[in-house]
Amino acid sequence: MKVIATAIPDVLIIEPKVFGDERGFFFESFNQAKFEAATGRQVNFVQDNHSRSVRNVLRGLHYQIQQPQGKLVRVVQGAVFDVVVDLRKSSPTFGQHVALELSAEDKRMLWVPEGFAHGFLVLSDTAEFLYKTTDYWAPEFERSIAWNDPAIGIQWPIQGEPTLSAKDQQAKSLTIAEHFV
Repeated sequence: MKVIATAIPDVLIIEPKVFGDERGFFFESFNQAKFEAATGRQVNFVQDNHSRSVRNVLRGLHYQIQQPQGKLVRVVQGAVFDVVVDLRKSSPTFGQHVALELSAEDKRMLWVPEGFAHGFLVLSDTAEFLYKTTDYWAPEFERSIAWNDPAIGIQWPIQGEPTLSAKDQQAKSLTIAEHFV
């Protein structure tokens, strides 16, 4: 596995070693020991999530203010524009974001530590997205930051308006949302 640093040091791109030939491919999608060595963190993943969305669906920017979740995310079908925003008030990168395309074709994964909001926009006709999380989903603690907040300045590759959930339509701006210490 290859680990690639991003503009926010705690957010990491992970490229698995893929073995392929005319029959197809094989790769190790997760190995606890290798992940911990690569990230320098001991983690315990407790939940796996799988979502399917259609083109132009934007999910996020989500986080849990209590029971914060670290997430290891990847796309197994299609492609998405993935975004992570630092919500740690004491961080020198507070309010900054990392954005990149993840696809089934490139097989890259993204490590999103606790203290970050996460979201994605579906670029393909459909996309299936997998999340490994370090804590359980707690809807009572779930929050959303507005996808188009000018204080964050994400350049989403979208024309027109995305398809949002009712929750995401009510998302707050970074300036008034709850943050982490």
